[in-house]
This record gives sequence, C-alpha cells and structure tokens, in this order.
Amino acid sequence: MWITPEEVLLANALWVSERANPFFILQRRKGHGKGGGITGLLVGTMDVVLDSSARVAPYRILHQTGDSQIFWSIACGSSRKEITGHWEWLETNLLQTLSIFDNDEDITTFVKGKVSGIIAEENKSKAAQEDEDSGKFREAEQKMRKLFGMPGEEKLVNYYSCSYWKGRVPRQGWVYLSVNHLCFYSFLLGKEVTLVVQWTEVTRLEKNATLVFPESVRVSTRHTEHYFSMFLNINDTFKLMEQLATIAMRQLLDNEGFSADRTLPKACKTLKNVSALKRDLDARAKNERYRALFRLTPDERLDGHTDCTLWTPFAKMHIVGQLFVSNNYICFCSREEDLCQLIIPLREVSIVEKADSSSVLPCPVSISTKNKMTFLFANLKDRDFLVQRISDFLQRTPDKLWSDGHPLALSGYSVSQSEGMCTKEKMKEESWNIHFFEFGRGVCMYRTSKTRELVLNGIPESLRGELWLLFSGAQNEMATHPGYYAELVEQAMGRCTLATEEIERDLHRSMPEHHAFQNEMGIAALRRVLTAYACRNPGIGYCQAMNIVTSVLLLYCTEEEAFWLLVALCERMLPDYYNTRVVGALVDQGVFEELTRECLPLLYEHMQELGVISTISLSWFLTLFLSVMPFDSAVLLVDCFFYEGIKVIFQVALAVLHANMDTLLGCTDEGEAMTILGRYLDNVVNKQTVSPPIPHLHALLTSGDEPPPEIDVFQLIKSSYDKFGSLRADVIEQMRFKQRLKVIQSLEDTAKRSVVRAIMTDSAFSIEELEELYVLFKAKHIMSCYWGASCTAAERHDPSLPYLEQYRIDLEQFCQLFGALGTWLCGTHTVTLAARHFRLLDSNKDGLINFKEFVTGLSGMYHGDMTEKLKLLYKLHLPPGKQGKTTPQDSSCIAICIQCNIVMSVSEVKDYKYYLRMWAKEKEPKIETIKDLPRMNQEQFIELCKTLYNMFSEDPLEQELYHAIATVASLLLRIGEVGKKFTNNGAKKSTDTTYTQAPTLSAELPQPEKEESNGESSSGQSLVCKALAEAQLETPPQQTSDEEVKDDTSVSSYSMVSTGSLQCEDIADDTVLIGCAGDQQRRGSTLDGDWSITFEQVLASMLTEPPLVDYFEKKGDIQARMATCKMQRGVERQVSSSSDHELAQLST
Repeated sequence: MWITPEEVLLANALWVSERANPFFILQRRKGHGKGGGITGLLVGTMDVVLDSSARVAPYRILHQTGDSQIFWSIACGSSRKEITGHWEWLETNLLQTLSIFDNDEDITTFVKGKVSGIIAEENKSKAAQEDEDSGKFREAEQKMRKLFGMPGEEKLVNYYSCSYWKGRVPRQGWVYLSVNHLCFYSFLLGKEVTLVVQWTEVTRLEKNATLVFPESVRVSTRHTEHYFSMFLNINDTFKLMEQLATIAMRQLLDNEGFSADRTLPKACKTLKNVSALKRDLDARAKNERYRALFRLTPDERLDGHTDCTLWTPFAKMHIVGQLFVSNNYICFCSREEDLCQLIIPLREVSIVEKADSSSVLPCPVSISTKNKMTFLFANLKDRDFLVQRISDFLQRTPDKLWSDGHPLALSGYSVSQSEGMCTKEKMKEESWNIHFFEFGRGVCMYRTSKTRELVLNGIPESLRGELWLLFSGAQNEMATHPGYYAELVEQAMGRCTLATEEIERDLHRSMPEHHAFQNEMGIAALRRVLTAYACRNPGIGYCQAMNIVTSVLLLYCTEEEAFWLLVALCERMLPDYYNTRVVGALVDQGVFEELTRECLPLLYEHMQELGVISTISLSWFLTLFLSVMPFDSAVLLVDCFFYEGIKVIFQVALAVLHANMDTLLGCTDEGEAMTILGRYLDNVVNKQTVSPPIPHLHALLTSGDEPPPEIDVFQLIKSSYDKFGSLRADVIEQMRFKQRLKVIQSLEDTAKRSVVRAIMTDSAFSIEELEELYVLFKAKHIMSCYWGASCTAAERHDPSLPYLEQYRIDLEQFCQLFGALGTWLCGTHTVTLAARHFRLLDSNKDGLINFKEFVTGLSGMYHGDMTEKLKLLYKLHLPPGKQGKTTPQDSSCIAICIQCNIVMSVSEVKDYKYYLRMWAKEKEPKIETIKDLPRMNQEQFIELCKTLYNMFSEDPLEQELYHAIATVASLLLRIGEVGKKFTNNGAKKSTDTTYTQAPTLSAELPQPEKEESNGESSSGQSLVCKALAEAQLETPPQQTSDEEVKDDTSVSSYSMVSTGSLQCEDIADDTVLIGCAGDQQRRGSTLDGDWSITFEQVLASMLTEPPLVDYFEKKGDIQARMATCKMQRGVERQVSSSSDHELAQLST
C-alpha cells in the first residue's frame, strides 16, 4: 500500500534490492523468500520476536534522486504481487514525467506530492474514516491472513506477544485473536510453529498459575490443551479471549454471529495500535456491566462515566462513587458496595443546571425531577461537557414517554386485598412508608443497605407488585412502551402455534391449589400474558415453568405489569433459562455444583456419587423455589431475588444443603436424598403471612406419619446471608462463563450423538465416521455463517427443527466438501458434477441441504454396489425434475390406459373398500427401480461420457479405463440408433389412436439404407469423441518423463482410428477413440433429438468391461479423505507462509 513518504538513512541495512531504475528501488527484507543464509534466519527471528514485521512489511519501494544519500519510503507490501503492482504503476505513470525535471529537489517534491495525493484519494473512498485502524494494525491483520490462510472477511481484534508451550519448550511468538479464531505464529532460527483454534471448538478457557506454567492461559478443546504465558498484560488478554469465546458460544446456541454495533458512542480519540473491533468489544463489555448493575434494557448504550460525589440528604454526607450517563438514564453507584445506588430516568428529569462552586462543593451539578426531588453531584472533572451531554439526551427524549401512568390493565388478581390484616403486616407497610419519605419513592428512590434490610424482612403484599417492578427494571420498560402489551394480546389471540398448544396444555397445571386459578378469569389472564410473550419472543416462545412463575406474578400485578416482569425475568435476570434447551438453568446448575464443591466439599463428594445435585437444582432454579416450597414462603425468596438477583437463589440453595448435611451424608441412594430435601422444603413456613394457608401439593403427597419440624423462612434467608453472603455477582458471572462453555459444548455433543443415532440405520458408514462427518459438516455450516454466505444465518439454522435438520449448507459449501470427501473427482469438471449432485439431494428446492441429505449423497458414492453407483451417475446427468416422470415414448401407453379406465368406470361401479385400498397403495412409499428411470438423450449421454473420462484421469489403470469407456460409448451409440428406428416406427403406427406426434422423418426411411444409418451413427460417435477431446483438454497436464516426451506421436500402445467410420464390431482390444476432424466434426456438431438410451442398456454395456466393473465395485476409504480434509487448514497455512517467489510460481 502507499504510505506517507518517510526518510530512510540506511537503505541496504537488512534489505536486499531486487529492482531499480534512476528514481526508484524495490527492496525485499532479509529473512523473507529464498536464500539469506544465517543472516536471513536471524532477521526473520528478530522480526517475529520484536514484532518488527508488524511495523515493516517484507517489501518496500524507495525513492532516490541523483547523488542524494537520503531515501524516501513511499510504498510497502505484504506480498510480491502487491508491491509489483505499485512498481509497475510507477514505471508506467511517473518515469517519463520525472525525466523532464532538471532539479532533483523538484523531482522529490513532485513524487511526495503525488503519493500523498493517492493516499488522500484512497482515504476519501473509505467509508467511516473515523473507524479506520492504524497503519501498523492493518499490516498486522494482513500478516495474519497471509500466515494462516484467512479470507478478507476474517477480522483481527488484537495481537499480543507471548510464549506458546509446545511440550516443555516455550516458543516465543505472537498470538492473534480474530473474531472466529485464536492463532499463534512463531519463527525461531528456521523452526516455524503455527496454530489455529476455532473459538467454537473451545471447551475450557481459564487463567491459572502453576510451577510449570507461571501465570498462563489454558485453552482446551475436545482433543488438546494449549498453554500460553509471558503476556505483558495477561488480564486484558484473558478478558478479550472470554469475550470472543462468549460470542462463539452464542453463535452455537442461537446462531447469532458477530456484527459490529454501530450505535455505540465513538471514542474521543483513537488509541494507537488498537483496532476498531477492539474498541467495539471494550464498549460492549462496559455496556453489559452497566446494564446488569442497574437492571436496564438491552438497547441502553453507555455514553460515559466519571468519578464524582453525591450529596445524600438522609445521611447528611457526600458519598464517593461513579456517575454513568446513557441515552435514557443517569445512574450513580457508590464506591463502597451497597452504600447507595441511584437511577434517574431522563423522562423524569425537569432541570439540569450548574450550581455555584465552592471549596467544600467544587464543580457541582444539580438535577431536579418532576416529583420534586433534587440530586446534587459534585467533584466533576468536566462539568460543562457533562451538562451539555445530558442536555442533548434530554432533547432527544420524546414528550409522550414522560409519564409513568399505568396503561391499560386488562385483568389482574391480587391477594393483598384480604380482610383482617394482621399487625405485623401493618408494621411492614409503615416501615416502608417511612423509608419512602426518607429515601424517596418510585424509580428515583435512593437504594441503600436499609432498603435491603426491609426486603429481607418481607415486602408487604400491598406493595409487592410495585416494588417488584421497581427493582427488576420492568417499570422503566413498561413506561417507555405504552400500549405495547395490548397490541401483542390482539396479535396473539386466535393464533395456533406450537407455543399456544403447549400453553393450553399447562394452563390448568399452574398453581391449581390457589383459588385465583380455579376460575376462568385467572386462567384467561394467564393465557393472555403467556401468549403475548410467545408472540414477542418467538425464539423462546413458551417453556415449562414459565406458567408457574407467571401465575405468581399475576397474583400481585396487573396483566401488563406481569408481562413486563416476565420480560425482565426471561431476557435479563435469568438469561437463556427458558429456551428450548434451558441452557441458562443448566449453566447455573454447574455454577451451583462448583459453589457446593468450594463451600461444602465433603457433602459435594457424597452428593456427586449419588447424582443428586444435578437432579434437584434444575427445578429449584427454573421456578425460583415456587414449585418445591409452600407458596407463602417461596414468594419471600422472589422478593429477595428481584432485589439481589440470582445470588440469593444460590445462597438459599447452599443453606438448604448445609442444614441437611448430616442427614444427607448418611444417605445411600438418590431417592433417599431427594425425599429428605423434599420434606425439608415442604416444611419451610412463613409464620407472618396474612393470607389463608395454601396446601402445598408436594407436601400432601410426601408427608409421613411423623410431621418434621417447621423451618421459618426468615431464619433460612438470614442463615443463607450469614453463611454464604460473601458471594459476589462478578464471581458468579465468571463461573457462568466457564460453565457456559462446558454446557453448550456438551449440548453440541449430545446433538451430534442424536443425529448419528437417527441416521446410522439408513447409512453404511460407521458411527465414528458419521460423527467425524457431522463435525466437518457443522464446521462448514458455521464457517459459512461468518465468511460471506449467500443467505442469512437464520435461514441456515432453525433451532425448532430436529437436530438432524438444524444445520444446512448451500451449494458453495457442498462443492467444497464434495471436492474434499467425494470419490468422483473430475478435475475442473468436479464443480459441475457437485452442482448436479447438490441439485439431486435438494429435495425441497430451497437451495440448502441438511446433514441427512449430505450423508445420503456420500453413502451412494462410497458404499453402493456398481448398480447403485451407476444409477446415481445416470441421475446426475438427467435434467432437473425428470426423475419419476414419464417419458414421451410412454405417452401413448398412458393415453390407452386412460381410455380403458374411462370405459371401465362406466361399466363397473367400485365400492368404497376398493378406493380405500387404492388410497392405501398410494400412501405406501414407492421403491424406485431401474425401470423407473427415464431415458437419456444424446446430449446428456455425451455429458455422462465426459464425466467418466475426467473421473479416470488419476486412476492407476487410466488407459485401460479409457479404452473400456470408449468401447462402451460406441456400443451405446449403436444401441441408441437401433432403438431410435423401433421407437419411431412404433410412434408412426400409433399416430391414429393417440395424440403423440411422429418424432422425426428418419423413421420413414427404408431400413436397408445402411450408409445413411452409418452416417447417423458416426455423427453421434463424433460428438462423443469431440466431448472426450474437450474433457481431455480440461484435465490438468500430467508430469511426463523424457521418453514420453520424445515419443509424443503415439498414444501409449494403442492405435488411432477415425471414429467417423468406426463400427461397433471394428473396435479392437487396443483401440482408443480420438477426436475427429474436418467434415465429420462439422457433421457431428448437430445433436440427434430422437436418439435415446435406457439405464438398463447403460448398465448392461458397462458390465461387458471388467476394468469398469472393478472400478465401480471398488470401495472408497473415507477415513483417509476426512483426515486430509482436517489437514486442509494446515496445508493452506503452509502455502500461505511459503516464500512469495514460490507463490508466484504456483500462480503462474
């Protein structure tokens, strides 16, 4: 590429000049290409270790004039092809112009101006110039693509210097982290190490420190482990690896590939050597932490944050923390955990102004809300800029959203309206009223440790719905989407989908013991909420356990409020819990097992032997203990969950195990442990409840003779905080990442086994071969999703389908797999044959095939007998849609049958049993026989011959196979000519009784005219010869010895004959068909439209030639081809890392 001219004092240090003219010099860096000796090895090693190769490309062009000792670097290139293009442009466009100048300084000025102009033009043509990466980073990205054979669509995120441990020897080099791959390259004294790992193959990623690997990163796949160490900043590197692995797991889970987020705010200044993608990922990570901290919606974008202090009127003090500003919110979080948290929606802000500064209160900003609350922030570094940004966001906030009034509430049922409220409930309400007076009420309330204490003591039933909405963030989303729920209900009602059917099945199983759902009003409200959410999020639709959680929400909220609480649960607070594979619940189950191992190690080992943890925890997490604990007790855990998040569920689960540890250690089987835990949870009671007790169905079924002691739910919650309250949300998220890799890869393995089991009975491949084929097929599917696919990822992957049909590939990917795994390789003709094969397999004509169809196509090539293989080849050369259709020759028979049926229908009346038998016969699967195949015309036959000729080009018995196919082709041509005469004569006789036209006039000619017949035969034969000659030209030239070059006037030991006069009986054992010339070719250029043959004739002719029989009866070795396919990436890397001189030779 062209670069801004820079001075170079030592032109020949570490460089070799390859071309020169009076004004320019083209140089190659030592250590690249052939030669160089020990100096080249040292320079190459230094480039890798010191990363000078990222700053200095292997090729460059210098400008020099006359006797000047100063050189100017004007262009560089990562390949010889690139730098040669620049050199040729200079010679063509500048040499003649520069020769006119008399002054060297004018020449240099002109060249520098010209190059600067070219660079300016290139920059103008680039879109989004602010996202342009630095020159050094672009060179590193080009180097990565060249070293590892990556296409232009693969984007580099960042690269780091590190050591890769190969055995016990560290190899110093560079690790390249791209969107889809982890790559490593090292070159030390002539020894090269390359490594490529797809992020989708990573099963474990962790940072550890041992004696052998000090402060290293371990990257594990299903088969190997890789260790990287000696990073300059291992924490930043590991965080980036985590992000990229998470993106890959998301792609496996729901086929969401990576796409740059254009709505993120731009960086104030472009950091040197940091890519736009890296800035994008850093901004995403900050956004995710910000949204999780304040329970905000996924569309919220953090604009910036700054340190500040907040004046708290309830404590009469300034609290140090951070102020966050996004497009819809101003948030504050104290530096000390749980001291104070604040969320101010911009829709509630009325005034933002700068207050007077003082030594006590420097740079303050006052923010007033519509409910008469004022917040005072101070110690702001850039107060003017902050006020301006908030003002800009306020101007964009629509006026119609400045209302938190509740929209239409279709229905609701609350148990808080019970009579005779006890004293404790009134005391709770009074405590909350005092809290509201002191800390504020609504979205802008100060959230402190006092708030947590009130939540742990139980939320009053009259305030439960309001506070659930507040703490979950659902109130913000409901306020900004007025009327949305009513629109969804209107859209969803009347629809019949799989989700609605499942909802109807579970409606009456949702808290049947509660009187609110023993009538149609409660059931109808639950139906509307669940169907509305299924309409909003078809990816989730409906999952079991959603009905239980939603029914509890409806007891304390209106329908619309319950809907938005369900949105907050499914999409933010319990991510991926309620999809088809409950991935989120499985991930948290793994986290719970890890926490049990750390906190209760003795119990963990015993429970693992019994297999209890994985059984009990899934129902606990999916329903938030609502299905395993009495309702009045479980709802208190839901209170804590909406305030604290998932950590409180982990704490309570650990407390339950700890309380029963002694009893569980004495269990001998899984059933006994389950009974103990079930009875314990059944007897967790809420003695402060004001509603009549609701019998717990599980407790009624499992109660024994002696009732176990009751456990106060408040004591259980307090115990969980005392013993396990040190759990932190960031630690849980780190554990979730580790378990997510494990769970998703485990689900992928399960899917693979399910697919293999489903098709193993229909395929001759072994289980191991099918599993390897599935891995290759899925890898091609995944690769197509991010490397320029012709259709979207959603079209290729439908999670609602069975595993067998989920992954699909298009024609381009199939051609690549066909070329790597197929046995019928035909040189340049392979792509055409693969396209025909794809067309045959694509039964629904959607341009995609699934794994079963792919295996069916391969199985025919590898495990079919000669008849099956020939039948497949025969089908591949028939036109689309021809299979199973009648041929023109059969139309007369059909017409006669129709007439006979009409007569029969008039004379006989069939009873209903006859029609039932006919209908059953139609429903039976028809087994295709060789007689069902349509006839093949002359053009298709020529293409078949061409394919066969190309297939034999690399076989050891090449010449014998050529001779055999030539013999068979001539024989089939004669058979077709004979068949044409009979067909035409038969058609002529039946013209009066059918509507079939006589095909040609050739059937009317007298049969004794043998010369005419021979002419027609030779015409067809000449077409075959011409096609075979063309096929021979398409075949890549074979390496020949000197003797073969000298004896090029003969074709092996076979004789050349003129096929224009070749008869079937003239073909000897040593005859090969050679392309014809002159008049015979001209006469053979017209296809015979009446000529045709059947598959039986092709098969019978092939059976007469033993070489062809042996060839098609030979079994293929797919193991070797799959191994070659796996090594293909390594071969690409070797080619791409070869010298450019070698690459130039390969390209020519």
